[in-house]
Amino acid sequence: MRVVYIHQYYCNPRMAGGIRSYEQARRLVARGHTVDVITTDITPGGRGLGWKVTEDDGVTVHWFRVPYHNHMSYARRLRAFAEFMVLATARASRLSADLVFATSTPLTVAVPGVLAARLRRVPFVFEVRDLWPEVPIEMGALRNPVARGLAGGLANFAYRNAAEVIALSPGMAAGVSRRRPGTPVTVVPNAADLDLFAVDEAQVRRFRAEHRWLGDRPLIVYTGALGAVNGVEYLVRAARRMHEIDPELQLLIVGHGREWESTGRLAAAFELLDVSVRMWEKVPKSELPVILGAATMSTSTVRPIRGLWDNSANKFFDALAAGRPIAINYGGWQADLLTGSGAGLVLDPHDPYAAGEVLAAHLRDEQWLAKARAAAHRLAVEQFSRDLLFDRFEAVLTRSAA
Repeated sequence: MRVVYIHQYYCNPRMAGGIRSYEQARRLVARGHTVDVITTDITPGGRGLGWKVTEDDGVTVHWFRVPYHNHMSYARRLRAFAEFMVLATARASRLSADLVFATSTPLTVAVPGVLAARLRRVPFVFEVRDLWPEVPIEMGALRNPVARGLAGGLANFAYRNAAEVIALSPGMAAGVSRRRPGTPVTVVPNAADLDLFAVDEAQVRRFRAEHRWLGDRPLIVYTGALGAVNGVEYLVRAARRMHEIDPELQLLIVGHGREWESTGRLAAAFELLDVSVRMWEKVPKSELPVILGAATMSTSTVRPIRGLWDNSANKFFDALAAGRPIAINYGGWQADLLTGSGAGLVLDPHDPYAAGEVLAAHLRDEQWLAKARAAAHRLAVEQFSRDLLFDRFEAVLTRSAA
């Protein structure tokens, strides 16, 4: 099967970002399929002309430099989306394919996916990573009635033209069905990369020894975006209470995004920055395993908005892959998993002070930590291993292309 795979923000392990598309594409190639990924190059540097073609483990990757970053204005972001939409349509339409696959975000990737599939007369499969426009409307980020109508129309266009839709969580699947009843939807959540996060204990000891602020102190980590939806300042506020209870406890925030500076300012205002709160920006995915291996506990946060409960954040599954307990501050399907398995904590989203007390107690509870680590590992192996979920993903593509 020849697959044209459209993902505006594709990353490989050498880059800072999620590698779901890389892992799925390389596994398709290993199963005998041919994969062309169409994406953008947003690495810093001058803008070159034309497409650059590289190979990642047998996957042909077509890159076009389209500047994009989290500090761009809304209008400039829309321009980047539109530019990629046009470029990807032209590129995908020229490639041989038995199926065209597009993964959001942004939702606009559906347009080149549908158009290329029509021009090549092949099926189209769409992957939903966030529910648009429902989530931005609930966040208050999409207020204009015309913009809401256009976004809703684009979602309908994507679902209507898809042979099948892949959703990253049960809640997202339900959202697709509410908007477009009868659309075939399969849930394929983000996955635990067990091989990637199998770290030698000597590396972990070396990492802790090299960072004198850490040593043998308990460490809680956040690895991921610092965007408007993430609300990472919640962890800084919790860390303030943690520091009052136990000054030895350490918080490491690894990531980047538009709230990087404001989060750092808050930590500095609390006199915690470089004391019990550390911030590292843009660490490649390949370096995360040793960080999580050194962690006592990992975290995933969102703002207290119901629509964000349906997320399928990579950081949640990375923690499971590393066999680390995870603390979250939202309800929904992940909260149910943690509560049912004992693999982590569900914190009060409205009370970071109380969250700090809960975290401080559990970071020193060796008996609880051992049980939670074992439960996290079981979830990773039995429910969320990359190989297990890839079989489900490949089945959707094969079924749609038949």
